[in-house]
Amino acid sequence: MDSLLFVNGTLMRGLKLHANLAGATFLETAFTAPVYRVHTIGDVHPGMYEVESGGVSVEGELYLVPDDVLARVEAGEPPNLYRGPVKLADGRVVPGILYPRRLAEGHHPDISEYGSWRRYMATREGAAPSA
Repeated sequence: MDSLLFVNGTLMRGLKLHANLAGATFLETAFTAPVYRVHTIGDVHPGMYEVESGGVSVEGELYLVPDDVLARVEAGEPPNLYRGPVKLADGRVVPGILYPRRLAEGHHPDISEYGSWRRYMATREGAAPSA
């Protein structure tokens, strides 16, 4: 059976782990409701979690994912990421990839102002090397 999956990091098209979604169907670019914070976890992947206030809308992609592909995606995820409910801007609630707030907040830089892993990474790639 196929499941919906919202991704907002390295699983997105053109990024490092997108090959793990081979066999899934891209449905659309989607945005979360403005109830999330996002942190960079070592500049390797984002960590997104829900908040009661001070949240932002996060850009991501929505896929239709067969069970075997979902198992591969979950096996290939970095530590501490997990599948949980994500509230989209249009009112739908779909499974997505989340990160525990207790592991992100105060431990990793908050990149919520970018609203997108791609936008954040573009600033990193364009940054001058530090001396």
